[in-house]
Amino acid sequence: MIKRKELTYDNSYLLKVFNRDFPQLVTMAEESQNIKLFREALRSFVSSRIEINGGGSNMGNAVAKRILLLIEYDGSPIDELSTGEELSVQTITYFWQLLTGKLADEVSPDLFIDLYHQFKLLEYPESIEPDRSLVKRQMNRWPTGLDEEVVAIREANKDRIIKRLIRKIERRNAPSSRYQFSPEMTYEEKYNQVQEWWNTARFHLALAIKSPTELNYFLGESLSEEMMQLLARARKKGMPFFVTPYYLSLLNPGTEGYDDNTIRSYVLYSDELVDTYGHIKAWEKEDIVKTGKPNAAGWLLPEGHNIHRRYPEVAILIPDSMGRACGGLCASCQRMYDFQSERLNFDFEALKPKETWDKKLRRLMHYFEEDAQLRDILITGGDALMSQNATLRKILEAVYKMAVRKRKANEERPEGKKYAELQRVRLGSRLLAYLPLRITDELVGILKEFKEKASAIGVSQFIIQTHFQSPLEVTPEAQRAIKAILDAGWVITNQLVYTVAASRRGHTAKLRQTLNSVGVICYYTFSVKGFNENYAVFTPNSRSLQEQYEEKIFGLVPEDKLAELDDIVTNKRPLGRKLYNFLRENHLLFAATDRSVLNLPAIGKSMTFKTVGLTAEGKRILKFDHDTGRRHSPIINKMGEVYIVENKSVAAYLRQLEEMGEDVKEYRSIWNYCEGVTEPRFSLYEYPDYPFAITEKMTNLELENE
Repeated sequence: MIKRKELTYDNSYLLKVFNRDFPQLVTMAEESQNIKLFREALRSFVSSRIEINGGGSNMGNAVAKRILLLIEYDGSPIDELSTGEELSVQTITYFWQLLTGKLADEVSPDLFIDLYHQFKLLEYPESIEPDRSLVKRQMNRWPTGLDEEVVAIREANKDRIIKRLIRKIERRNAPSSRYQFSPEMTYEEKYNQVQEWWNTARFHLALAIKSPTELNYFLGESLSEEMMQLLARARKKGMPFFVTPYYLSLLNPGTEGYDDNTIRSYVLYSDELVDTYGHIKAWEKEDIVKTGKPNAAGWLLPEGHNIHRRYPEVAILIPDSMGRACGGLCASCQRMYDFQSERLNFDFEALKPKETWDKKLRRLMHYFEEDAQLRDILITGGDALMSQNATLRKILEAVYKMAVRKRKANEERPEGKKYAELQRVRLGSRLLAYLPLRITDELVGILKEFKEKASAIGVSQFIIQTHFQSPLEVTPEAQRAIKAILDAGWVITNQLVYTVAASRRGHTAKLRQTLNSVGVICYYTFSVKGFNENYAVFTPNSRSLQEQYEEKIFGLVPEDKLAELDDIVTNKRPLGRKLYNFLRENHLLFAATDRSVLNLPAIGKSMTFKTVGLTAEGKRILKFDHDTGRRHSPIINKMGEVYIVENKSVAAYLRQLEEMGEDVKEYRSIWNYCEGVTEPRFSLYEYPDYPFAITEKMTNLELENE
């Protein structure tokens, strides 16, 4: 195998490596007068390996078939879905050019490193045996926000931040602010006052860090000069910057203690993000709406900036309120282009609901009420829980009344013609991680009251859809907030974005385990979406599959235990303790209820793909199929074949891991993962059956070019 240092070899040295390890391939290329003859010779050679392996090596046969796929697609034009650009697959052509000394300089060695591993696996197939004890050791590398050592560092961070907040409050000119000191206060009284304010979410939002200089100040001047220059460049370009004192206390500015790279990469920007800001495109093509025109998924929407929709059963509601803001700006946010256009922002005063919002909300609810298939509303943003309590109460009341009207209207419709009634209400919020102090008794009361009312009219699923990125974010404050929401009868599910830092061995497994211990179940593990702006944090899908088959497998719930787990999550409390007992009884490290997926523009979530090529940069070209386990807009019948070029080569990803201190030998099986199949959904995430037959008709649907 190519060793760690060989991840940096140039093409001339890689040619020597192929001469050394695969002289027959070099001879074959030299004897082929053109690429067509080389493809034929290579196809014959690889096909013969299948005959040699026969039925004795399924792994070897699989490798041969994926190399044959690379040969089949070589020279073919494809339409890349995310960019809409046509590109020509030249994988084997580049390989022939390398072996015959005709290669142009712009082709990256990463392409040939990947090919080298495929041919090595063809000659020496490797079976992969997941190792439970190894996974446990890898998990134990990662501390949680509940560990004593982490709590101690955070307390020291909090003390430093409070002292600097005192100076900030003393110096700022904000006469209308409630967070001021009276002239006669002593320093000790000021310190105690800030400690008291610390326990309220509004304080953290009001005193949030909004500039690179301020960030460095509150981090004890620990940021490098290089990072400060990058952040200054971001500020000059108008990039928003927003970090609460609470979340900042999670970072570890010292050289000793815990590794905070996973959360740090959410606060600090990359060169690629800053360079691209101002020109970021929407990955979610269906979120781009023109008046009177269907979106990319074929749906007609009343307000493209308030309702987003891809699937028949569910639509997203983004209110005109503080819900268009967040408790912080995630560097890899899928809606970064919305911040770029300032549709989402941190101007809280401007985001307070206007009188016109109440009228618009009624109009938006009519969209849900009069749609034949909608049964699921996801209120998000921004962040649903950033809305003030009074605003959130109004939104939920509007949802309740809509559900009542939809149910009433169904009484007049015959069997088989009835519309789908509201079954699921979700609130999308990262505040449980970013600012758990937002979860107050009043908010919990609103959630509890709504659940009781809505349950009486047939709504059966109440979910807070949150986003913990690291076990370090599961703090005592987060644990208390989670318990309060669970006690109100809501379920909490987590979505993880599989960034480079989060993808390190054992990290996601430890996050699942930690979340389960406090009563949160996992929903999705997302591949990073977006274009060059997210290059620094993108993890190839091969690593998602590697994690699925080698780590997540130790949380796979037995088929005959799924109904029991569903019942525990929905009905049993205290959920953390009940989950712990369930996992122990079934010898599971955690409950692997999440699915690893990539969000395909206009099509939906999938991990069903095959690798059909490599670009000149060595990035894999994936041919995707949609998730056949759920209903889609009929637009998918018009999409044709779906191709996505990954953001980064596998070799480049491994170099990043090495820079983070990872031993890349632990990831050596990653080259094996060239195709995937979407995992089945946990039963809790399925819609319950109606006691009546609903119509098959789809409303609010218009497919262009019909």
